[in-house]
Amino acid sequence: MGALRSILVILVLVIVFAVGWGMGAWRGQFPRTHLPSREASAEPTDASAQAPDPGDSADDLTPEERRDIAVFERAARSVVFITNVALHRDIFSLNVFEIPQGSGTGFTWDRRGHVVTNYHVVAGASALLVTTADHSEWEAKLVGVAPDKDLAVLHIDATPDRLVPLELGGASRLRVGQHVFAIGNPFGLDQTLTKGVVSALGRELGSPSGRTITDVIQTDAAINPGNSGGPLLDSRGRLIGVNTAIYSRSGGSAGIGFAVPVDTVRWIVPQLIQHGKVIRPIIGVELLPDEVARRFDISGAIIGAVVPGGPADRAGLRGTERDSQGRLRLGDVLTSVDGRKVSDADTLLRELERRQPGAEAKIGYIRDGKPQTVRLRLASPQ
Repeated sequence: MGALRSILVILVLVIVFAVGWGMGAWRGQFPRTHLPSREASAEPTDASAQAPDPGDSADDLTPEERRDIAVFERAARSVVFITNVALHRDIFSLNVFEIPQGSGTGFTWDRRGHVVTNYHVVAGASALLVTTADHSEWEAKLVGVAPDKDLAVLHIDATPDRLVPLELGGASRLRVGQHVFAIGNPFGLDQTLTKGVVSALGRELGSPSGRTITDVIQTDAAINPGNSGGPLLDSRGRLIGVNTAIYSRSGGSAGIGFAVPVDTVRWIVPQLIQHGKVIRPIIGVELLPDEVARRFDISGAIIGAVVPGGPADRAGLRGTERDSQGRLRLGDVLTSVDGRKVSDADTLLRELERRQPGAEAKIGYIRDGKPQTVRLRLASPQ
């Protein structure tokens, strides 16, 4: 009996120990509750799902970055994409097809639907399409062109709420080194922003007509094919130029871009809107080619012929003639306008552009080797 009691006591102790060990292990695997803890949960809580990503915080942007973003977002509403379409006739079917032959950029000038771009963007177009910032597409009418300045004005019938004109700045106070921004549609892509500085001022650039565009802005902001006609902006988002050309042997941006200054745009665009062309005053002369002046080592614009009854004729200026023996006698050489030097026909026309028809001007000229001056009143072209 004693031995049997001892065996039963040992069995009870073994059972108690086994049960206690199992309960301990069970509690260690599932502490306090059968539900997974909040820390171990694989499902995100509402708070964690809505927590902002630190990398997306606007506080991570520098003041300069915030300014650049604001300039782009404000100005991009004014920038448009222009497609130049030419009509081609199939030689077999004689059907006429519209074929895109180029593209470029432009910008809204006013809420009446006028759009400014480069002349070379629209040259030779049979039809023009303008895509505004809201991706709506409009057929455009060519209002006027100024090939001498590589500028053109289009018109679209968009409602005023779709048109956001750019604020105009000034080019006279620009300084080399100040930041500038170029917005355009390079390679037909959506609007892009490039940033740079004013690299140089007062540059000269050949226009599609062969005349020289003066006071051109040079910038290292990347300007690629498709940026032509787009705005060059200052750090406040104001228009300071129209991107018109790049200097590049490969056709891509090489950090040398050029823009027609806004001061030129200011007086050209209203004339194109009103007259369809630039109205520059005349003095009533026909000039000899500059090659003739260079051949005779003459600095100035040589009068080839005087228009009868014009300002120059009334002022007594003389054109090129042949004497009784058939020898050529060069006409008066125009050398200045209101004291500003004239070195060739291009600079004479440039000086006349600065004035309005009806204004009086003092013209300096050389006749038979003697410098003289005369006052005349500038006339409007017929």
